[in-house]
Amino acid sequence: MKLQAKLYRAAVYAGAAFSVSVLVLIVGYILIKGMPHLSPELFAWAYNSTNVSMMPAIINTLLMTLLSLLVCVPLGIGAAIWLTEYAPRGSRLVKLVRMTAETLSGIPSIIYGLFGSLFFVVALKMGLSLLSGALTLSIMVLPTIMRTTEEALLAVPDSYREGSFGLGAGRLRTTLKVVLPSAIPGILSGVILAIGRIVGETAALIYTAGTVAKVPDTLLDSTRTLAVHMYTISTEGLYIDQSYATAVVLLVMVLLINSLSALIAKRVGGKHA
Repeated sequence: MKLQAKLYRAAVYAGAAFSVSVLVLIVGYILIKGMPHLSPELFAWAYNSTNVSMMPAIINTLLMTLLSLLVCVPLGIGAAIWLTEYAPRGSRLVKLVRMTAETLSGIPSIIYGLFGSLFFVVALKMGLSLLSGALTLSIMVLPTIMRTTEEALLAVPDSYREGSFGLGAGRLRTTLKVVLPSAIPGILSGVILAIGRIVGETAALIYTAGTVAKVPDTLLDSTRTLAVHMYTISTEGLYIDQSYATAVVLLVMVLLINSLSALIAKRVGGKHA
């Protein structure tokens, strides 16, 4: 048994070391290739073929992320609250919804892009636009937010609910005042995962938001995010160095967003601990 435990421990350590090594290798390669090519021209307000500015794409990425979260977070949290607090636990409908959410989580993003192109762009006549892209991404990350929120709510002890009911609080007040605050750190973890997928998404947005390199004047204007910008200029074959520089900025943006979200989750979790 001792030998077996040592083998298991060695396998775990080896797997962890391999994962960290791959991460360091990828990040180091991007930084080495991209940082020397960062220049003020890449952050000019307007894009043109000379400066290949990524500033419009940075702004569009923030707009796309914010708009997508405004749509999918309330829906995902609301669906999870219904599944855990109102629907009968173990019912066939709950199992069906969970199975559907898990299935949707595994669908490739290109399929979401084709759906968004047919439904939002063509059927609803939104065209290639910021709104079409945001709605498509909302559908894509909705299962992630719903499942992580559901797990966070299920992790709240039933004694919290029973104590609130014993004090005369109704189900809605118990959910909003007792259960939901206790599950906020887990809910924010799901939001962080959703943000990471939104920021790094390319395939779905090419079919729904387009590739216009400018800040949109309205929600129905075509646009491109930072990931799409990097893909577009790299496929042209003329701006490979700028593509690596864009990858550095995208990496830093994801790290900053995740760090900020984790800090908020930690502080909120500390208040409700």
